[in-house]
Amino acid sequence: MSPRASPYVQMVLATLLFAAMGVCVKFASHDFGTAAVVSARGTVGAVIMLIVARATATSLRTRVPMLHVRRGLAGVFALSMWFYSMAQLPLATSVTLNYMSSVWMAVFLLLQAAFLGGPRIDRRLIVAIAVGFGGVALVLHPTLNEDQIWAGLIGLASGMLSAMAYLQVTALGKAGEPEIRVVFYFSLMGSLMGAATWLLLPGQVNPTPLAEIPPHSWLALMGVGVFATVAQLLMTRAYARGSTLVNANLQYLGIVHAGLLGTVLFGETLGLDALLGMALIVGSGMVAARLKPTAPAATPTTRPVKPDPS
Repeated sequence: MSPRASPYVQMVLATLLFAAMGVCVKFASHDFGTAAVVSARGTVGAVIMLIVARATATSLRTRVPMLHVRRGLAGVFALSMWFYSMAQLPLATSVTLNYMSSVWMAVFLLLQAAFLGGPRIDRRLIVAIAVGFGGVALVLHPTLNEDQIWAGLIGLASGMLSAMAYLQVTALGKAGEPEIRVVFYFSLMGSLMGAATWLLLPGQVNPTPLAEIPPHSWLALMGVGVFATVAQLLMTRAYARGSTLVNANLQYLGIVHAGLLGTVLFGETLGLDALLGMALIVGSGMVAARLKPTAPAATPTTRPVKPDPS
């Protein structure tokens, strides 16, 4: 897509591609374990970003390696939990729980204000947090089967870790790290951590022996990395050029895309309780994005970059 395209068109396309990534995760998870899917997502992403870095003459040398390590740890654990919940839950439910990250960010800001003397928090933000967790309660019970509650809680935790990863990405942006470098090191850590987990932990073996995995599952595995990386780049561009608030709200279109794809491809259905809970989560996330205190504007050389929903 042309860099001159509307940032909001880029954001809408990014949400669609992230939903397509979720579809690939569900297909690949029939034959691959979560660690293998995470490793493939990271490997494909690192290769793509290496090509982009060379094409744009962007150096991958960093002066803040530990910031990348902290971002990578939070992001990869969040991604692993999200992918696991995707394999176990309806696609729209998993995406919604991960998108609780905006509400978790508000929780962190509230705790900071209470214990560390951070900026005062609008009381309406506290109401938004309560509404968001009320939505979670509706999504997790009674709309999920008993054997899905654990996956639901893991999906909710993925949103919390995603919020922590966002804090690290903001720190990297303030340190002057370009988005290409940030995405490359995150992808590289995902590749290495996923591969290490896959090889070292017996519980992470693939459900299907490698020799018996069908070609369409390998294709889906590659699709996870391609869709996620392109979507992440589009989202980063959208946040760099457009209104943060508008983009934060448009991002929730990913839940709509996931719901439609889940219904068409997997025959997933959601009850009224789940739909109401998802609506409360989306609404609270929009309010949180609007009311939370904003950091001082960055200079052109230290512009914050935006992570993907993981």
